[in-house]
Amino acid sequence: MRIDIITVLPGLLESPFSHSILKRASQKGLVEVNLINLRDFAFDKHKAVDDYAFGGGAGMVMMIEPIARCIESLKAERTYDEVIYMSPDGEKLNQGISNKLSMDKNLLILCGHYKGVDERVREHFITKEISIGDYVLSGGELPAAVLCDSIIRLLPGVLSDETSALTDSFQDGLIAPPVYTRPADYKGIKVPDVLLSGNPREIDNWRYEQSLKRTKQRRPEMGGE
Repeated sequence: MRIDIITVLPGLLESPFSHSILKRASQKGLVEVNLINLRDFAFDKHKAVDDYAFGGGAGMVMMIEPIARCIESLKAERTYDEVIYMSPDGEKLNQGISNKLSMDKNLLILCGHYKGVDERVREHFITKEISIGDYVLSGGELPAAVLCDSIIRLLPGVLSDETSALTDSFQDGLIAPPVYTRPADYKGIKVPDVLLSGNPREIDNWRYEQSLKRTKQRRPEMGGE
């Protein structure tokens, strides 16, 4: 998989992809993440990519010209399955979206900044808008990193345990059950006996029941009955 990210702050995104699972995925050749500096596509010597909004109002708006120039340059080299804009009013990210995007070959992500992008960018260049929650951040870089993490960890070969991603919360419409590790008894606080029983069927049943219970308590809208 290839993921290209358009940003005015490429340095902000270097760290997330330089550690842990995302770094190993890149080293294994399972994903290629490229950070594209939008300012390289600016038309003036000052590398400006924003301007005042027509009609007045506070805040600057990212201009259509450098964004269009950047996207058109990238699309001349390859076909993208999706051109994604990270936006607070986009479709809220969930496991289903991540699962679907993990099946794609090429993704292009645009990180917004300031008061957002010229609406014509969204109308003519963007194929999908994604939000990570109903709140506003300073820019789209951190949401883009969240999106990429949720996608990359699903790629075959990325996780050392191939079944790990399949047992994550939300994969089966339920929240994951509680997990425990050693010691089995910490100052009188004990691990549930069933997990020490060695009986796979009883353990699976316990985990399923705990998932149902936790989902009903914490995310009743998911239908954990």
